[in-house]
Amino acid sequence: MYTIRLAKNKAASLLIYLLIMITSFIWTIVWGTHGHVRPPNLPISEYRVDQASNGVTLHTIRTPPQNIGLKAITANITDLSDNGINGGFFWQGYLLSIAVINDLPVKGQPGDYGSGWFNIDRKRGTLVWDEKAQTFTIQVVENANELKVMDRSQYWAQGGVSMGLTNPDGWAAQAVSEEMPVIDEKRMRSGIVYDRNNNVYLVVAPTPCTGEQFRTAILEQVGNGQLVDGLFLDGDGSSQLKVADYVLPGDHREVYQMITLRK
Repeated sequence: MYTIRLAKNKAASLLIYLLIMITSFIWTIVWGTHGHVRPPNLPISEYRVDQASNGVTLHTIRTPPQNIGLKAITANITDLSDNGINGGFFWQGYLLSIAVINDLPVKGQPGDYGSGWFNIDRKRGTLVWDEKAQTFTIQVVENANELKVMDRSQYWAQGGVSMGLTNPDGWAAQAVSEEMPVIDEKRMRSGIVYDRNNNVYLVVAPTPCTGEQFRTAILEQVGNGQLVDGLFLDGDGSSQLKVADYVLPGDHREVYQMITLRK
């Protein structure tokens, strides 16, 4: 009897042990195939080069608005460690376009001349990212006090000249009214545009082109038909870009404000 009982106990123990092993094996498979699955690491930013049908080559960086920084510099962008493109207009070190983050200009204090607080001399197109509202707008203003945002501690604003992507008949007149320089001459060009999904695109054309040719190339090649609006930025020799080892130095001049990628 004792021998039979012992054999039954051993058989029961073995059965329990096997059940534990099988259960552990199943959980290992489930955990291995599900618990450790991670979504693919999609790039925060994408860089590409395209040629439009009008012959204009565009170098474009796509990134989310949260990855945008604005910075005062005194350098050619290609000589810096930061990635990005040139920003707004300047003269002798003074910033002539708005460049503001959370109600602070990039150079100096609010209200300082040439600090990035003003679109100096007149109202000009300004791209505003309202973090709280999660919306882009183009606002034609003269200084940062005029900007409309939900929370003045959660936004950035970059000035330039209105591109009028939804205004095919009146964009050029609007750009001229904002004192767009050399709009009809063939120069290197820079711009910033955004789409319906809140992607922002930093665009530089090393190909000398008119304002119209640059705008047409952007509408054709950038944003897969989803663009909403944007700005012309400073151009000609100031049209500069750096993304890792890809560089466009313009005419090698120094510029005084840039749009950076935080990551």
